[in-house]
Amino acid sequence: MLRQSLLLSAALFSGLTVADALQLNAYAHGGVEGEELEPGEFRARPVITIEGHGGFENNLVEEGQPEHYAIDGLFGGVLEWGLENGGSFAIEAQVGPAAVWGEAEHFYGLVHVEEHEDEHHDEEEGDDDHAEEEHEDHGHSSGSPYRRTDVKGYVQVRYEPNEKLAFSAEWKPYYVTADQGDEETKGLKNEMVFGGIYAFGDGDVNFALGDGLETIADGLFISAKNATGWESDGMYVGNYTDIWPGLGFNYDKLNVTLSGGPRFYSPGSYAKLPGRTDWGGEIELEYPISKNAVVFAHWEPIYSTKGGEGWGKGFQHHVGTGVTFSF
Repeated sequence: MLRQSLLLSAALFSGLTVADALQLNAYAHGGVEGEELEPGEFRARPVITIEGHGGFENNLVEEGQPEHYAIDGLFGGVLEWGLENGGSFAIEAQVGPAAVWGEAEHFYGLVHVEEHEDEHHDEEEGDDDHAEEEHEDHGHSSGSPYRRTDVKGYVQVRYEPNEKLAFSAEWKPYYVTADQGDEETKGLKNEMVFGGIYAFGDGDVNFALGDGLETIADGLFISAKNATGWESDGMYVGNYTDIWPGLGFNYDKLNVTLSGGPRFYSPGSYAKLPGRTDWGGEIELEYPISKNAVVFAHWEPIYSTKGGEGWGKGFQHHVGTGVTFSF
């Protein structure tokens, strides 16, 4: 059965109809299949998600192609209410530690501006050994050394008026626990995301059960989202809008979701770069290993179409895999 992701999230749930998929989109970072709620019925579920993920900014050649790696452990819950017409309203909240190697996770499109470039250059000329040590301690250095443990949060409100349509609002706070030279500033990063999804078919596509290519139309959907990001020092990074068509299907219990399209990006004024249209997509896989647990994996490549100082033309990648428990 089709599993459609409202905001192209990392963790999905297998074995769902379109109605189930939209109703359970509150579990943007975790959860498993549940029964459809009757109008006025209420359900509360604890949720635990453990995920390892990495980001690879291959477009930033002059900046040493920065990488970030992290292991997140998020703990929280989902509150859901059944509505008329097969709809639902849900609130999800999760928080937990994020062990960071290399660079910390940051909002897409962050330009790497070296504010103290001249000062660093003078230090390198005066003390080569000290400069080499500084470089090795920088997040761009090879080996991506362990940095610190930050705190990551997630809050989503999701409204589904009927079986084919859903809307959501998300807040993704990320607390940097310590200063790290010019690379990171202690404080709270913020990301806000607003989006929606519309399913064209009933989502009943399972090629292991004999469905053919003529059933693909039942797995088609289109999603749209707008995301805005701020760094921990309050700097406005920018915003982007994705309008991505997609396809979801199952092969037995394995769910596959494919989506992609344009990303309309507007950087903050700090970047001194014009807006641009990037292109990207996402492949998401999920498989239930028990009644209460789902393993998942995803890969999101994005191609940047324009370069500039502190920014490059080319690919960025984000990959992740993990497991979610819902009780």
